[in-house]
Amino acid sequence: MALAVDEIEASDADLIGRARGGDGQAFGQLVERHYDFVYRVAWRWCGRKTDAEDVAQEVCVRLGSAIKTYRGAGAFTTWLYTLTLNAARDFSRKTARETAKTEAFGVHALIDGEAQPEPEDQAEALWAAVRQLPDKQRDAVLLVYGEGLSHAAASDVMAISEATVSWHIHEAKKRLKVLMRSAGKV
Repeated sequence: MALAVDEIEASDADLIGRARGGDGQAFGQLVERHYDFVYRVAWRWCGRKTDAEDVAQEVCVRLGSAIKTYRGAGAFTTWLYTLTLNAARDFSRKTARETAKTEAFGVHALIDGEAQPEPEDQAEALWAAVRQLPDKQRDAVLLVYGEGLSHAAASDVMAISEATVSWHIHEAKKRLKVLMRSAGKV
């Protein structure tokens, strides 16, 4: 029973150290502890449940080999943000063509009356607009507003200065206002 309590209370640093040494159980606990976080970041980036699940799964796979590169200089979650955002970008590049085909089919189905448009609420419309922003602006908004990070923490994840994060947020707000107005949501 004491071993089970120790396993549950193990810190990220302990689990990382053990996982780097080949301990599969420690790696499993680390993945389980942070999976919801990875999925949430992926969902905000992708906007689709299945895509977010695919990205989260890819992050877990990458984590198996990447854990050896984590040096512990910053917070593990900061490093994990970067890993997740990179996986989301890679996924987006890989699936861009298939996504365009799928969306074209959806439009065709709507025109033919085979499908009904899903009602869109204001929050989802806003996140859809965020996903249309340029990469750096989108990442800054996702990290600051989606994940609640400070500008300083977001700057660590994005490997840019805090002032640059603030500038990206400012520019994103201007673009979002235009996007939301053009969509008739403001």
